[in-house]
Amino acid sequence: MRQKESPDSSFYNGGRKTHWAVVAFAMIGSCMSGVTFVSVPGMVGTSGFGYLQMCIGFFLGYLVIAFVLTPLYFKLNVVSIYQYLENRFGLASYKTGAWFFFLSKMLGASVRLFLVCLTLQLLMFGPLGLPFWLNVLCNVAICLALTFRHGVKSVIGVDVARTACMIVAVALTIFFIGRDLGGIRIHERVFFFDDVNHPQYFWKQLLGGLFTVIAMTGLDQDMMQRTLACKNHRDSQKNLIVSSLLQTVVIAGFLCLGSLLYQFAAAHGITETGDSLFPAVATGGLLPAIVGVLFVVGLMISAYGAGGSALTSLTTSFTVDILGKADEVKVRKRVHLAMAVLMAVTIVVFNALNSTSAIDAVYKLASYTYGPILGLFAFGILTKKQVKDKYVPIVALLAPAICLVLQLNSERWFGGYKFSYELLLLNAALTFLGLTLLIRRTK
Repeated sequence: MRQKESPDSSFYNGGRKTHWAVVAFAMIGSCMSGVTFVSVPGMVGTSGFGYLQMCIGFFLGYLVIAFVLTPLYFKLNVVSIYQYLENRFGLASYKTGAWFFFLSKMLGASVRLFLVCLTLQLLMFGPLGLPFWLNVLCNVAICLALTFRHGVKSVIGVDVARTACMIVAVALTIFFIGRDLGGIRIHERVFFFDDVNHPQYFWKQLLGGLFTVIAMTGLDQDMMQRTLACKNHRDSQKNLIVSSLLQTVVIAGFLCLGSLLYQFAAAHGITETGDSLFPAVATGGLLPAIVGVLFVVGLMISAYGAGGSALTSLTTSFTVDILGKADEVKVRKRVHLAMAVLMAVTIVVFNALNSTSAIDAVYKLASYTYGPILGLFAFGILTKKQVKDKYVPIVALLAPAICLVLQLNSERWFGGYKFSYELLLLNAALTFLGLTLLIRRTK
């Protein structure tokens, strides 16, 4: 069933007039938010270049998105990708996918914006004696202003700017640190094949990367809204493949930067590690001022791009999927404002609860909230069976609950085994299995 074009389509998909090369360049920045900006270099201290193992999985996942999901979305001509679930299963499945996305995106976007607010609190708001909640309010207001009128068109424009700024910031920081150290010498471990129980084990990372990118990009209204802004599915496929290759190169640059940051910190007595390392070096006065300026500007643009993008996709999903008001512009604007308020509240709450690396927190959240979405889409695409639609929400809630129990007890039950990002795959598999129990029997 093809969906009619919304009168507010320029907000939802940019009128499908954006050139694929622009979207491909923009998606580099959209996939690498402020979390990537500080967390990827910081994680080198504990996991070397092991993150590149996930990047191999990312590329394979993009191929699945390009040649399986994208043609499907364009064929259905959907405003929200979760409309597929209604066409395939029914209203309960549709609402389940939409609500899980809403939870996933609200939490994930809040984690990303929280990291930027935390940095700005240390650099600007804190020294001025201003409270954290005011910091959050200002940043969310900027995200709202950027996207309130033009939606995804504004998001793509900001993404292009943050991609350019991010690449320049990393390149210049590598250059200046390398000059300070007397050369660039990097000796980091990339592949981990020796311990299957270790979270960095190669096949865990590969499968985690593969299914994470399918879930967090291909089944994510936020990311696919950019891809659906291309003129047709062929252009979208070009965008996805080129963008995934460029993202791998940029991530490798971030990891190289992380290795140099630790060397630089050791040489200058800097004790910060993890998420605090890059901010400490960039703004510590030991490098030219341009590095600190580009770091702060890049981080802020990343935050506003990610926050604005999340607000746009949350507004789209809530208006179209949950309220069913795609044709009412006034309703969309009210929802947009409400999403901004809810995001601000979530960030303030997260500030009180956060106790882990931000990028790790994002992927852990994804394992629980994107798993049921992945399972629903997989069942819909790989089988032709119909299910008892009204029971789908129960399966979608039970799967992550079982995963949580398994993760909390895995070391005791499975001989020291620790779950990593493959938890997403297990979550999806449990959802898939649950759906098989709901297959409608026909005479």
